[in-house]
Amino acid sequence: MKKPYRQLANRTSHLQPEGAYAFLAKAQQLEAKGREIIHLEIGQPDFQTFDNIALSGIRAITNGQTRYTPPAGIPPLREAIARYTGQRIGMTIEANQVIVGPGAKPLLFFPMMALLEPGDEVIYPDPGFPSYRAIIETMGATPVPIGLSEEKDFSFDMEQFRAKVSDRTRLIIINSPSNPTGGIIPEEDLQIIAEAAQKYDSWVLSDEIYTRLIYSEKPARSIMTYPGMAERTIIMDGFSKTYAMTGWRLGYGVMPKRLADAVDLLLTHSVGCTAAFTQVAGVEALTGPQDRVEEVRRIFQQRRDMIVKGLNAIPGITCRTPQGAFYVFPNIKSVGRPSRELADYLLQEAGVCVLPGVSFGNMGEGYLRLCYSNSIEAIEKALEKIKLALSKYN
Repeated sequence: MKKPYRQLANRTSHLQPEGAYAFLAKAQQLEAKGREIIHLEIGQPDFQTFDNIALSGIRAITNGQTRYTPPAGIPPLREAIARYTGQRIGMTIEANQVIVGPGAKPLLFFPMMALLEPGDEVIYPDPGFPSYRAIIETMGATPVPIGLSEEKDFSFDMEQFRAKVSDRTRLIIINSPSNPTGGIIPEEDLQIIAEAAQKYDSWVLSDEIYTRLIYSEKPARSIMTYPGMAERTIIMDGFSKTYAMTGWRLGYGVMPKRLADAVDLLLTHSVGCTAAFTQVAGVEALTGPQDRVEEVRRIFQQRRDMIVKGLNAIPGITCRTPQGAFYVFPNIKSVGRPSRELADYLLQEAGVCVLPGVSFGNMGEGYLRLCYSNSIEAIEKALEKIKLALSKYN
């Protein structure tokens, strides 16, 4: 008799596919059958990596920069990140506080691995980036979701936050501007979060990967700049969104040196290091011309304004104007159907691929996420198709 396979470790039993990839797979199946699909689901810029950055990476390969690098990153990139982040947030950052990784997700995963013990509580936004909860549970910690208030442009529901933060809270995760809502946390809320973190001796992981995609004159303040927060804050950032470098896999974290040293060791014994030529391209991204970044930001703002106006003209949908990132999170509660059912219907009936709000947590029910990293023409066509499909649906 054949022996049964041993069971997998429990730490992976909770993991689920990320919603964007699941809906992308459905859309691709329809495309393989000849259907035209408008993609508003995947959160990546539709622009090519900027020419100066791509050429820098190519030159690095041809010059033989294809060898192992220090696990924490090559010194020129760590120094460039320290200067850039210091200038962006308005404080001094040292290169030894910077850890480079193959994408930004390792800078979520490894700091949590270094900080969390089983049973520790972690506050995080719901709706929010699905990897937050997945990593929390992988570490054996207890996820504590805090709802985002649509009335406050999707900042934390501060009543919930005050009720749930406690001396069991080891880590608070914030994301501003936010995926999936595009919301920015106002400074008065950041102040409350900072005070709570210090009162309960909690760390804060601040996901700031969309911080260059803000549609107002005032930048989003980093919680690291509040008094007493530099020694307990991790900034997670990367190159994917700002510089259209999703496939280059280049991210980084800025954190106190004592934590950076631990994360360096975790990188050493896992991924080893980030590709050298990718890091060279990262140096060019930060130190080279920034005019293309501003040009892309203006294009996204134009698309945002158009898609918000178009969604609000569709019966049953209301949509607040997001302050950053490249997502809208329209309210579809008046339609009276679950968000997953509605997203499936729009894909099958209209040929428009969007994501159900529930893909980002239970509190995302009643919403859809649309990514406007597509052309104006495609977005206009998608809005027409959504309007027609919903008129039949109702």
